[in-house]
Amino acid sequence: MTDKSKSASIDFKKVMRLALTLFVFAAVAALCLGVVNYITKDTIAKGKEKANVEARQKVLSEAEDFREVPGIDKIAASVDAENAGIVAEAYTGYKNGEIVGYTIKTKPKGYGGDVEVLTGIGKDGKIVGITILSQSETAGLGARSTESEWQAQYAGLDASKEVSVSKNGADSSKNEIQAITGATITSKAVTLGVNTSEKVYKAISAGGKQ
Repeated sequence: MTDKSKSASIDFKKVMRLALTLFVFAAVAALCLGVVNYITKDTIAKGKEKANVEARQKVLSEAEDFREVPGIDKIAASVDAENAGIVAEAYTGYKNGEIVGYTIKTKPKGYGGDVEVLTGIGKDGKIVGITILSQSETAGLGARSTESEWQAQYAGLDASKEVSVSKNGADSSKNEIQAITGATITSKAVTLGVNTSEKVYKAISAGGKQ
């Protein structure tokens, strides 16, 4: 008669050796990842900052140097409490030591998630330009917000007035932009980011924030 208890017995030594081996492999892998992260983190940070500076110069081309505006959370809350949470940062742009304008980054909610919008406003109170830093909108629809031709509509608009979205032919003299066909939600999200940036701009420019 077969001894079932013996055939079903577990070799704990073998199990322990296997567990120890897996632990060692996991520890080595984690250590390697940590080392790689430590070595590359500065490079990644510098690359990200370079991309941010290039984006600021894209929407405020006259600026040669940028300085972050401190206390942007409080400023945003004071001018637009409802949408203050979408304001991520603001920078003052300089050329030869003189202020030439401001860039404000916002993250309004679009159809597929947050749309990261960077708006440049000149010292003369006109929108210089906008760019989309990141988005997860529908391809062929909301994702068209990244197209330079569509973004160009905002350039030259009056930053002292609210920008509105039209679905039936925009009139720039009325501070209007044409919505992306089939993507009104995205169009309005980007415009919300721009309008919120305008409010922040008025506050920091009037207060001499540098």
